[in-house]
Amino acid sequence: METTEKAPAKLNLFLDTPYNHSDGLQEWNMVMTSVDLADYVKIETKPGKRAISVHTDTGFLPNDSRNLAFQAAKLLQQEFHVQAGAKIRITKNIPVAAGMGGGSSDAAAVLRGLNNLWNLGIAPVKLAELGLQIDSDVPYCVYSQTAHVYGKGEQIQLLRKLPGMYFVIAKPKLSVSTPKILRQIDHAQLKHLEIQGMLEAVKQGDFNAICQNLGNVLEPLTGQMHPQILQLKERMLKYGAEAAQMSGTGPTVFGICRKESRAQHLVNSLKGFCPEVYLVRPLN
Repeated sequence: METTEKAPAKLNLFLDTPYNHSDGLQEWNMVMTSVDLADYVKIETKPGKRAISVHTDTGFLPNDSRNLAFQAAKLLQQEFHVQAGAKIRITKNIPVAAGMGGGSSDAAAVLRGLNNLWNLGIAPVKLAELGLQIDSDVPYCVYSQTAHVYGKGEQIQLLRKLPGMYFVIAKPKLSVSTPKILRQIDHAQLKHLEIQGMLEAVKQGDFNAICQNLGNVLEPLTGQMHPQILQLKERMLKYGAEAAQMSGTGPTVFGICRKESRAQHLVNSLKGFCPEVYLVRPLN
């Protein structure tokens, strides 16, 4: 038996982390959305063979137990005592170490795919809870719909679809270690943000208000370590983005445009400055 799951990239329209829990995990307060830039995860399974293998079409990712997709398969296998293994093949389109949740989305795709192939009947809310054992972005990626995400990442409140817009995504030629950024956080020094404006903007489908309420408290932190990120954001605004922001812990920056023609102009303007530029739309 086999199946192929789409694993969309995510963007953080809003990101705050108010404090650390006693177990060291972050408390999050975020609005995320998914876009039509995606990896594709093919999963094959055979009864009686419990081996798990992961293959990718890039040399940048581990294929062993360090890979989040591998961890997702192992988690379901152990949690539900499944007497079958899985062969996982990942076609990568989402940049690696980019702040767009590629690894987490791949893991969530494995959870969804094996839930069906192994006839486990796990409800999405339970699948999201299990995903938290892998990474804090996995619960959201189980749904991959615009959502308010809070708690340790496992609390997902789905929101209405975004109004018509285009995202121009640009990844500078550098990688950012999320664990390294999280270790640098001093919650008392962060300029915490109020999320209600963004939640209301999405609820109303108000494009201008969404642009005005973008926020990422980690942008100054990562930007101080990697000034190219802030320079890229400035260029996006200069070349016509109606708003721009770093996603997640970086280094990817996205700009928002209402019209496709402006978004395409922005893409053309950035290509000489940034090696990886994508024009995408939110998944609705």
